[in-house]
Amino acid sequence: MDNRQALGSWLSGPRAAAEDAGVDFGYRGQQLGLPEEGPGSIARPGRRLGALAVDWALCTLIAYGLITDGYNQATGNWALVILLVLSVLTVGTIGSTPGKRLVGLGVVSVNGGRLGLPRVALRSLLVCLAIPALIWDRDGRGLHDRLSGAVQVRI
Repeated sequence: MDNRQALGSWLSGPRAAAEDAGVDFGYRGQQLGLPEEGPGSIARPGRRLGALAVDWALCTLIAYGLITDGYNQATGNWALVILLVLSVLTVGTIGSTPGKRLVGLGVVSVNGGRLGLPRVALRSLLVCLAIPALIWDRDGRGLHDRLSGAVQVRI
């Protein structure tokens, strides 16, 4: 291996270097038995962020209009509490938040079916902490999904 090849593998990252060496990673969700594309496939990051933006805007609007009567520091804090309650109630009953439903996503158990209320509450709490939701595995599942046994899929 010459220096250019070594430098190129460093710049492209460990996944590209492993793929060049012949490692087959498959597609996102393959290890979970999910389809590669279409309904039931792993939700892409853009849709997930879009759904979160819609949910956050809705919660901020509710906090602004009904609780704090104006925009201040308390509005953001109340919006986070409302997001927690909204997530627990909607994911626990219909399997998605309003934002997820709008962009065509749902939250299901890895084994199929809905999540139980304790797992939904754990997942929602971890989403509100933010850091677990930013740590993803190779299937695109956040730590909050892994710890609660959930997966976000297209519907």
